[in-house]
Amino acid sequence: MLTQEDDVEASALRKRGWSISAIARHLGRDRKTVRAYLAGARRPGERRPAVPDHFAPFEPYARERLREDPHLWATALHDELRALGYGRSYQVLTRELRRRALRPHCEPCAGVRGRATIEIAHPPGEEIQWDWLELPGAPWAAEAHLLVGTLSHSAKCRAVFCESEDQAHLIEAIDGVLRRLGGTARRWRTDRMATVCDPGSGRLHPSFASVARYYGVAVDVCPARRANRKGAVESRNHFITQRWWRSAPVTDMSDAQQKLDRFLATTGDARRRDGMSVGQIARAERLIVLPAAPYPATVSVTRRVGASALVAYQGNRYSLTPGLEGAEVSVRHRLGQAELEILAPSGAVVARHRLGAPGAGTLVRTDSHRAALEEVVLAAFTTARPCTRKANRPPGPGAQAAAAALCADVRREGAEVLVDLGAWARAAEGAR
Repeated sequence: MLTQEDDVEASALRKRGWSISAIARHLGRDRKTVRAYLAGARRPGERRPAVPDHFAPFEPYARERLREDPHLWATALHDELRALGYGRSYQVLTRELRRRALRPHCEPCAGVRGRATIEIAHPPGEEIQWDWLELPGAPWAAEAHLLVGTLSHSAKCRAVFCESEDQAHLIEAIDGVLRRLGGTARRWRTDRMATVCDPGSGRLHPSFASVARYYGVAVDVCPARRANRKGAVESRNHFITQRWWRSAPVTDMSDAQQKLDRFLATTGDARRRDGMSVGQIARAERLIVLPAAPYPATVSVTRRVGASALVAYQGNRYSLTPGLEGAEVSVRHRLGQAELEILAPSGAVVARHRLGAPGAGTLVRTDSHRAALEEVVLAAFTTARPCTRKANRPPGPGAQAAAAALCADVRREGAEVLVDLGAWARAAEGAR
């Protein structure tokens, strides 16, 4: 059986022209197995166990004991399990504890301070590191989401702002960063993002494995709680935050993206390393050519309809038929397509528009939407004289009748009538 990681790597190597035999030798697998996975006859991570899982009945007890005491020795746990009927050896027990990740992490006992560190050498074009950077105090949101991609060899980086960190926006941002870099490295390194892998086991999600196959790359997931393993992108995060974000005069996300692109292409690429600029070192990066279109993920965001029946998306505005002003609608766009859809709160598609260039400030309004909105606006016009603010308007017959009924109700309840509105109206009429 091939894991998701092995399957992604085999797919990447196959796209680079490796033979089935070479891939099998590289992965240490049988050629027939590799061929079956590449042909789609088998799916990664799925295999029926040949023997029953002997540890499954004891897993809840072991998990609970290690939750109570993360530092419980495995030998002591083995003694307790043997008293409960566990018949396997101590070595088998420790293997199961590691495979199932049953021992919880104890942060005070596993800090990173004081450890020896070293810069890891990476061949040109070998690796790109990914990380989300949360920037507080953005003018358009309480927190801005920025995906940063850094080439490990040259430290050249590019970044893309997103509205959220879900998988669709992650894929959109990855493609945006790669096209700004001019290609992709052969391997992607990430931390344990929930949109990339299972945070507990580090296994790739099948949906993200499909993205890696599409771009022809392999994916490396960092060990848990070891952010310094991707130190290149962590260093660029600090550089972007302190050198640009703290003093960047930005107004909205589109404006911030344009200014960040300009900053990274000038100041970022001009940084010196080993007597050369980052831009000069990056020329040696041998990047893989990107597919013509992005991976076809579907991005969906929520927007509020304005008074002019317009919806804002990526720096442009798109029209709707009148009647949804003030309502929240969904804007849906499939990456690689030149069209977006707008969905009403009920889920029905109420408009389709051709996608404008991001940040262009374009107003896209169809003729039918314009005509319908003009009809609604003109129908609301009136030529009547505005009401005078200083007129004398005492209670009329209707109000007097209601007051009389109210007074009758009060008399029936035995209460005293305090005000006779009819007498007040007669006095006011005489005075006038």
